[in-house]
Amino acid sequence: QIHSDSDEGDGSIKYTISGEGAGTIFIIDEITGDIHATERLDREEKTFYTLRAQARDRLTDRPLEPESEFIIKVQDINDSEPKFLEGPYIGSVPELSPIGTSVMKVTASDADDPTYGSSARVIYSVLEGEKIFTVDSKTGIIRTAVAELDRETQDRYELVIKATDMAGQMGGLSGSTTVTIVITDVNDSPPRFPQKMYQFSVSESAAVGTPVGRVKAEDADMGENTDMSYLIKDEEGAELFRVSTDGDSQEAIITVRKPLDYENKRTHNVVVEAVNKHVDPRFVDLGSFRDQTIVRVTVTDWDEPPQFRPPAIVLEVQEDARLGALVGVVNAVDPDLDNAPVRYSIDPSTDLENIFNIDFITGALTLGKILDRETAGWHNITVHAMEADNPSQVSKTSVSIRILDVNDNPPELAAPNEASICEDAKPGQLIHTISVVDRDEPQTGHRFYFTLAPEAANNRHFKLWDVKDNTAGIRTQRTGFNRQEQNVYLLPILVVDSGPPALSSTGTLTIRVCGCDTDGTIQTCNTTAYVMSAALSPGALIALLVCMLILIVLVLLILALKRHRKGHRMSEDEEDMRDNVIKYNDEGGGEQDTQAYDMSALRSLYDFPEVKGGDSGPDLHSLPQWIKDQSQGDLKDSATASDFSIFRSYICKKVEHADTDLSVPPYDSFQTYAFEGSSSPALSLSSIHTLSNTSEQDLSYLSDWGPRFRQLAGLYLVDHNEEEGS
Repeated sequence: QIHSDSDEGDGSIKYTISGEGAGTIFIIDEITGDIHATERLDREEKTFYTLRAQARDRLTDRPLEPESEFIIKVQDINDSEPKFLEGPYIGSVPELSPIGTSVMKVTASDADDPTYGSSARVIYSVLEGEKIFTVDSKTGIIRTAVAELDRETQDRYELVIKATDMAGQMGGLSGSTTVTIVITDVNDSPPRFPQKMYQFSVSESAAVGTPVGRVKAEDADMGENTDMSYLIKDEEGAELFRVSTDGDSQEAIITVRKPLDYENKRTHNVVVEAVNKHVDPRFVDLGSFRDQTIVRVTVTDWDEPPQFRPPAIVLEVQEDARLGALVGVVNAVDPDLDNAPVRYSIDPSTDLENIFNIDFITGALTLGKILDRETAGWHNITVHAMEADNPSQVSKTSVSIRILDVNDNPPELAAPNEASICEDAKPGQLIHTISVVDRDEPQTGHRFYFTLAPEAANNRHFKLWDVKDNTAGIRTQRTGFNRQEQNVYLLPILVVDSGPPALSSTGTLTIRVCGCDTDGTIQTCNTTAYVMSAALSPGALIALLVCMLILIVLVLLILALKRHRKGHRMSEDEEDMRDNVIKYNDEGGGEQDTQAYDMSALRSLYDFPEVKGGDSGPDLHSLPQWIKDQSQGDLKDSATASDFSIFRSYICKKVEHADTDLSVPPYDSFQTYAFEGSSSPALSLSSIHTLSNTSEQDLSYLSDWGPRFRQLAGLYLVDHNEEEGS
């Protein structure tokens, strides 16, 4: 209820409220000020409401006091049960965990007011499974109640946990949830073979790595706790077989490690042991985490090819052994029980020259050709052995034959066999060191002896000194040598080896006398001079000089002839007038333009002056003399007529001269002329086709060519009319 101090109870004041729920959830009596709730309130939805109250004059509706604010608080009652909002719950705990091991925690929520009474105080308890697990009544932590949890026996449990408010007192509300607890695995179970013996069989022809069989040890654990490795415990089995682990199935794979022999042993007992890879030290007292079984492997028989004994053969033979001599014997036997006879042969591709033969029954190797160790010191051949009654059973081996050396090659002087000395060499000077090559290779090593050949025993120029290390030195015996008197000395040397038998050879050392400087460095030897003299005799040198002189004279004659011809041509070309075609790009003025083409350009080759009319007549001093003489009589004509007649007469003279002289080339053949094309009615204007007698040509068509060719038509038509008149 709200009440104003100015209210005298006469009903003159009216009370109003506004704010949250005013008029809907809460209503007020305007006269008394009593506030009533119109519906049931829920504290869990809204804990309080804020409203404002106002006292007004009933008649004027004027506020009598300032508006005041007040709060309506909803008081809690225990009307909400505890709820497990995070369910369903799933937890896990390792097997064999000790009592009191924490598994997980559950939490229940109560919507009631925790600050008012015990409505929100929750306690926990186990409804189902209380023998295996317990729950803390205040915290909700679930713990193990026993220590013998075994995953292999039961791998999961379901509990029902109850939460009660009012601290478990009478009248309290409660809620429950189901908790699933999974028992996780630990490595507490050792591997065990289901059988104590396994039997397999394999052929003796099985290659290395061939699988024999598979065995598996069972392990009740799961995951990585079942990972195991396998071992072969007995030495014999470990030598012949190998065991490995299949990572997916955890099976033991037994394979062949070495070739098996049925004839040697037919049954093998292999002890295989399985061991856990991940052993938990907490459970070692439970027993050994390993187990063993016996794998019996039976070897079956197989028809095998012959076997060589020993498998690789090395033989030796003297290189001087005679044909058919025994080199050695190869031996192969059939390893099978029937011991079939063996036949031998040589692979032809390894003995292309048929140096060796083999007895196909005994395997004896003999010589088919004479040997030479210096040509080939070793021979490698392949021998085949096959069963006589089954040729498909073939084996082969490599036979290496070493050729033992025999002293059959004499020693020889090693290159170079030449030496040089200075002319001023002193007595006792070492000029050359001799070494020897011998194709033989005695087992005790080489030993060579050096002496001068008997024909050089009385030599007064040089002496030989045996150094005793398979070399010898050549020294001078006198002072000074003259290459003009003798420039080459030949010194025969006898070399003997140590045998047996001792062989010898004589080699010649060539000693040349050379000119040297003050330091003893060789400058020149007579060898070059002798070579030149031997290559070119005096007669050959004279013949070479004569040939060179003749070539020079011919070149001079050719040059003189060319100069003479060039001078003759220049004298003739001084009066040479060649045709010139002058090209203009300007267009004429039509039929009335009679000066469109300047004829003076045609005379520019010989520097003709322009012919001008005057009292003295045209100036012709630059023309050739024969043209001047002819043109003196024509000066009486007009200047234009004189210009055309002189030009016409000059061209005719040159054409006639060119036609009659067969020794000169047609110079105008090198000129370039414009040509209208094959369809033009006009013929070529070149003077190449011009005949000496122009009366045979009809030039009347030139008058039909238009004003551009008017002067050309006048030039040829005037001359043509004069010839007809004559």
